[in-house]
This record gives sequence, C-alpha cells and structure tokens, in this order.
Amino acid sequence: MDYLLKVQSVKYLGDYKIYCLFSNGIEKIVDLKDELRGEMFEPLKDKNTFMQFRVDEVLKTVIWANGADLAPYSLYEIGKPIRKKRRAKSKQ
Repeated sequence: MDYLLKVQSVKYLGDYKIYCLFSNGIEKIVDLKDELRGEMFEPLKDKNTFMQFRVDEVLKTVIWANGADLAPYSLYEIGKPIRKKRRAKSKQ
C-alpha cells in the first residue's frame, strides 16, 4: 500500500465480528475471535467488553475501552472483503 491506511468507521456484527470501512474505500468483515490473545486482548473475550470499541480520532483505528487497539493494516489483512450485490439487469 502506498499510503497510510486508516479505519473510517466500524460496527459490531456479532460473535466477535466487526465491519470496517477503510480509507481506501474497501469494506471488510473482520473476525477477531481467534485474535484475542495476550494481556491486553484477553479481557475482550467477554463479549460485553469486546463491544466497547470505537474508532479513535487520532490513531484512526479501532480501540477498546481497556486501551487495546489493532493497527489498521492488521485489521485490513485479517478482514474478508464484502462482496457487493450486483444490480439486476433491467429487461428492455
């Protein structure tokens, strides 16, 4: 990537999955269920704690209330692109 990737928006989808819109316009679903390892991420295994996230205005990435964060590039790499539905061709 030729530029600094940023997270523009994020939304909880359920079961440790989040929707991320990145600064390059790509939308991905990021499944963090198997990524919650280490001292900072262990508390996030509690779903109520996990859901307490937001996009930090300075870091431009997802942060949690306990101070945990993941780099935008890591979220991007873990995430699966959302496939857009194709518009049905109109009959003429």
